[in-house]
Amino acid sequence: MGALSTRERVLWYIGGALICLYALVPVAWIVSLSFKSSSDINNRQFLPTSASWENYQTIFTGNAAELFLPALRNSFAICLIATFVAVVLSMFAAYAIARLDFPGKRVVLTSALAVAVFPVITMVTPLFNLWRQVGLYDTWLGLIIPYLALTLPISIWTMSAFFRQIPWDMEQAAQVDGATSWQAFRKVIVPLAAPGVFTTAIIAFFIAWNDFVFGISLTSTDAARPVPAALSSFTGASYFEQPTGAISAAAVIVTIPVVLLALLFQRRIVAGLTNGAVKG
Repeated sequence: MGALSTRERVLWYIGGALICLYALVPVAWIVSLSFKSSSDINNRQFLPTSASWENYQTIFTGNAAELFLPALRNSFAICLIATFVAVVLSMFAAYAIARLDFPGKRVVLTSALAVAVFPVITMVTPLFNLWRQVGLYDTWLGLIIPYLALTLPISIWTMSAFFRQIPWDMEQAAQVDGATSWQAFRKVIVPLAAPGVFTTAIIAFFIAWNDFVFGISLTSTDAARPVPAALSSFTGASYFEQPTGAISAAAVIVTIPVVLLALLFQRRIVAGLTNGAVKG
């Protein structure tokens, strides 16, 4: 492929700028709303008339703090636990898929992909009824299990691609030197698959963090309600006032962890996805 001409390069820059503008304008609008006071919300200008921290005070110390802060704690704890369990289980499953020959291996991968694209809304009603009967409704475990249904299939599919790239001669060499199968897996295979493990963990965390359907359907109190569900419960100062500013401020706070993870580890994420996409 030859070098791009000046005209082609300019067109690529313009296209990239338009895509970035299309993606960032809604985010910038939410940030702007979060700094608008109650009297300034109906202002049709993009920027606030005068920047105010009123909405952030509302969600951290005001009448919305009782909803937002427990939900933020729940989201962090539930998503981290679900991510950890999904990564550990997918490592063993991906190792077996990549290393062992057994009947139905392709069926396992195909089933994992099918579950990953299965409509979430179809699982809510059966889970709601089952969770009420077994006592898992409105609990952390009652959300962790459905989150595993979201994160585990895509984790298995993604990580199996990384394990296929690992030279298995190194595992055999470790076993020849006296290492057991478990020691070879833990000390040789897992370190080599670290970029894939890290990438899978980031993707799994994003999926769990952004869930709304399970969070709103399987919780009812602050005991386990995550942030996306809590945002729908915000109320204004009066019956006739919409909590637009408080919701925008909470949305900004909730987005910060995702943005920080993407910015801090973007090279490892891209490297991991690239390695996983290359077939040996």
